[in-house]
Amino acid sequence: MSDPEHTPLEPEQNSFPAGAPDFAPASWHSTASSDRPAELFQTWSHTSIASPKRIPHLGHLCLLAAFAGIGFVCATVLMLIALHFHFFGAKNLTDAGTNVHYILGFEAILYLVAFSLALVIFPLFWNKSFFAGIQWRGATALYLGWWLPATALGCFALAALDQAVLPGPANAPIEDIFRSPGAAWLMFGFGVVFAPFFEEMAFRGFLLPALATAWDWAIEKSTGRPPRPLDATGHPQWSIFAMVIASIFTTLPFALMHAEQQGNSMGPFVLLIVISLILCAVRIVTRSLAASTLVHACYNFLLFALMLVSTGGFRHLEKL
Repeated sequence: MSDPEHTPLEPEQNSFPAGAPDFAPASWHSTASSDRPAELFQTWSHTSIASPKRIPHLGHLCLLAAFAGIGFVCATVLMLIALHFHFFGAKNLTDAGTNVHYILGFEAILYLVAFSLALVIFPLFWNKSFFAGIQWRGATALYLGWWLPATALGCFALAALDQAVLPGPANAPIEDIFRSPGAAWLMFGFGVVFAPFFEEMAFRGFLLPALATAWDWAIEKSTGRPPRPLDATGHPQWSIFAMVIASIFTTLPFALMHAEQQGNSMGPFVLLIVISLILCAVRIVTRSLAASTLVHACYNFLLFALMLVSTGGFRHLEKL
């Protein structure tokens, strides 16, 4: 008489029809019937794979432009109020156009309003802080140490070479602002602190990644390729061609924005293009907006420091 503990169990009868699909798992034939409904539900409920959330994209760029528009309106209203009361001796728009207080004040208000709105609104869409969303990564900039100031020094050397080969106009419009030592010092502070941060935020923080992401998205849609996975910090990994195209189309508006200050001269315009491409490369290679901002700020500091030395502490502005 056989031991019941060692008697082989009879194979359970398959309750699925003979024509069951080939991908039916073996567990359907070996588990108790009471377990099958749960497994059947798990097998046939396919979870759709969501596309990676790449930020900032073109929609975020348009929203930033809207914030800048609000800042422009606020700055315009405040400037008109100041003109009405003849602040800083300005009585009309012509006076304001050459008055450093109005020029820098207008830009500062525009930047601060746009930045304040961005700081509050974008985290609601991104589910992360504003600085994390634009890849600020200040620790990366600190880790790179002297490499970033050295890059700025290289940009300064290119500026000296450009001035020797393709000198700018003798009386550039920006020189009209340097009418007094006080105006020169205001330009110094604004150009080293305010301008690099806000310009990098707009051009390398939003425009560059938005264009790179849009390019890769268009290629994916036209070829059927799957989107590239996000990196370890949740940011897009762009194709090389996307980074090149985005850098070019980020550089053109950046150079055009500053060209008028230099009288639309060819030499300074070429230099602006080269400097912008270098800043784009720093932003892409380091994946840190703080890194490109530091290079930008150091470069501007070197330019103003040269002016400071050549004019004896801005006391002899006629030497510009």
